[in-house]
Amino acid sequence: MDIASSAISPPTGKKQPRTERGRKTLRKLLDAAAIEFGEKGFHEASISGITRRAGTALGSFYTYFDSKDEIFRALVKDMSVQVKQHAATAMADWTNAIEREHSALSAFMQFAREHKEIYRIIDEAEFVDPESYRSHYQDTANRILERLQEGHENGDFHDGLEEGHAWAIMGMNVFLGLRYGIWSEEKSAEEVASIASSILEKGIVKDKQGSRLD
Repeated sequence: MDIASSAISPPTGKKQPRTERGRKTLRKLLDAAAIEFGEKGFHEASISGITRRAGTALGSFYTYFDSKDEIFRALVKDMSVQVKQHAATAMADWTNAIEREHSALSAFMQFAREHKEIYRIIDEAEFVDPESYRSHYQDTANRILERLQEGHENGDFHDGLEEGHAWAIMGMNVFLGLRYGIWSEEKSAEEVASIASSILEKGIVKDKQGSRLD
C-alpha cells in the first residue's frame, strides 16, 4: 500500500505522531500490518513480522501501539478511511446521482484490486474486533444513505429511500468487489459499475408487454 500520510487514522490510546518523520513511521507500520495480516491472518501474524516488513525498530511499534490487537483495530479504521477518501475523490465531479454511484463503485473496485488484503482483514475483524467490523459497514451504509437522500433532493431518486436501501446497495457493491476485484478481474471496474448502475436506474423487472421497465 502506498497511501499519502494524510490518510492516516491516528492510533487509539498512545502517542500521536507530531512530526513528518513520525507520520511516515506510522504509515510504514500500518502498511506493513496490512500485508502481514493480509498474508497470514490475524492469529499467525506477529509484531516482529510487521516491524520487519516496515523496516522499523521494535521500539517504534510500541511508540504507537500497545499490542497486535491495537494495530489491527487501527488498521481497520485506516482502511475504512482510505476507501472513503478514494471514493470521495472519484465522486468530485458528477451530474446526477446515478453517475455518482457509478463513480463510487468504480473507485471501490479499483481500490480493492490494488489492496486485495482488505477483504480478509475486514472479514477477520468480525471475530477479532466486532466493534470495528460493525463500524466499518455502518459508516459505509450511512454515507450511501446520505447520497441517496441528496439524490432525492436533486430530483434523481424517488422519496421513501431509507437505511435498508443503503444496506442493499452496499451489499451489492461488496459482493461485486469480491467477485470481480478479488476472485478475478475479467470485467473492468467500469463494466462492473455499469451493471450496478443499470440495476439502480432501470431494475430487472419486465412490464406486462414483456419489455424491461425504464
